[in-house]
Amino acid sequence: MASSKKCFKCGSVKPLTDFYKHPGMADGYLNKCKTCTKSDVSKHRDENIDRIREYDRRRGKLAHRIRLNTEVTRAWRAEDSRRNSAHNAVKRAIINGSIIKSPCARCGNEKSVAHHEDYDKPLDVVWLCQPCHKQRHKEILLNISL
Repeated sequence: MASSKKCFKCGSVKPLTDFYKHPGMADGYLNKCKTCTKSDVSKHRDENIDRIREYDRRRGKLAHRIRLNTEVTRAWRAEDSRRNSAHNAVKRAIINGSIIKSPCARCGNEKSVAHHEDYDKPLDVVWLCQPCHKQRHKEILLNISL
């Protein structure tokens, strides 16, 4: 069995690990490399964002997805009860005016969420937009400090 193949899109010869598995292909791998596939998917999403968002909204309202989301949320809360308490404390503080919501500390996006570096300090938050918040959690997994 070959350990590499040529991407039909970019023409590069790459190892099989750079191709997604695909049971419909003779060798079991897609004929387009992961880089080209990701690029195509990203381009398609950008060009069809309104239609895709509407699809995602409809899909999120399906009964089995609502049940799964409920299970995931329950598990997330049970994993560390301090998390939910900290989130509720921030909500109450915003309502009573003791905390004012700010733009993302990294990129300035107005749509931000409260990020807790330490759940034992529930009102000590950093305001981050969703992409920066996801990035911060990746950094935490890799032990990168602010």
